[in-house]
Amino acid sequence: MKYRKFGSTDFYVSVLSFGAHRLPLTSKDESVEMLHYAIDNGVNCIDLGYPYDPRLYEQRARLVSEALQGTYRDRVKIAVTLPITLVSSTSHLDRFLGENLRLLQIDRVDFCILGELNRKTWPKLNGIEWKRWINKAIESGKIDKAGFSFHDDFQFLKEIVMAYEGWSFCKLRYSYMDVDHHPGTVGLKYAAEKGLAVIVAEPFKGGRLVKPPPEPVAKAWGKLLERRSLAEWGLLWVWNHSEVSTVVVGMEKMKDVIENVSLADEVEANKLDIWELITFSQVKDVYLKLKPINCATCYCCMPCPVGIDVPRIFEIYNDAVMYEDVKTARFYYHVEQHDVKKCIECYKCENSCPRKIPIVKWLKTIQEALEA
Repeated sequence: MKYRKFGSTDFYVSVLSFGAHRLPLTSKDESVEMLHYAIDNGVNCIDLGYPYDPRLYEQRARLVSEALQGTYRDRVKIAVTLPITLVSSTSHLDRFLGENLRLLQIDRVDFCILGELNRKTWPKLNGIEWKRWINKAIESGKIDKAGFSFHDDFQFLKEIVMAYEGWSFCKLRYSYMDVDHHPGTVGLKYAAEKGLAVIVAEPFKGGRLVKPPPEPVAKAWGKLLERRSLAEWGLLWVWNHSEVSTVVVGMEKMKDVIENVSLADEVEANKLDIWELITFSQVKDVYLKLKPINCATCYCCMPCPVGIDVPRIFEIYNDAVMYEDVKTARFYYHVEQHDVKKCIECYKCENSCPRKIPIVKWLKTIQEALEA
């Protein structure tokens, strides 16, 4: 197992972190065996993921707790996420942290993540005394290090990083399809330059980059797929960035754990050759040509008078078409509580769009596709 420095701290994290959000719930023994194999082979960080479904989250937290009995607890760091979308007071932060401590049967969270900070949740968080809460939790020993997860434009990342000197890390979604996107490579480099450890999530964009690709994309991959799998190439691309401290990979089977641990034994930064990097760029360009809506995410159409997040909804729909994956798109559409039915057809968005996208018409198409 290879290790990298965790930002400005003195901790060295395994390049592979175990994402517990995909642990199988059908067999406790299998899940415990998977976790033990990963730890015995050098993985020293377990991330429980975002609690989209509290019931499933609780079940997997209990599996992690079971696996970490005895000496295993002392060999790993545990990362938990507090759902900021559900927080409106510091008492809520206390409750979510307390629930995690109880479920995991621990008295300290190693990495506490304020989950999904963005242009919407950031103002909401600033309505409570969150900095004082973090400082108090660290002083009391309930939290070792604090960070945040983020998926939005670079300008908001800068604002969040600069707002608090106590950040130790940030968690970003990053893949070869996210070079220029939310917050992209520029955000990755900025966070690392500020001394934050960068935890990468979703290296496969929710599994979309490891499913059989459309024919034009498969053609762009060329002979690279004869040498390695889509999953291996996806991970190697992320690990090729020295700014990345660790990558969280959700694993469902022992086979996944064995393969990923083996790959993490050989990984190094800046080792992909020029032809491999060119291939990644070509694959990305072919995928982007499959986008049905030519939205630049410039936000000229915002704010919407009834609160519809047009750029984000277009992103979700574009991904559904590009990756031929409506199921995941529906998940994000509903969990983020979008509702295009609220559109009053005022056309303010269309009148402001520099690309003259027929936004209202597209919203109707998206409603039919994603609200089923």
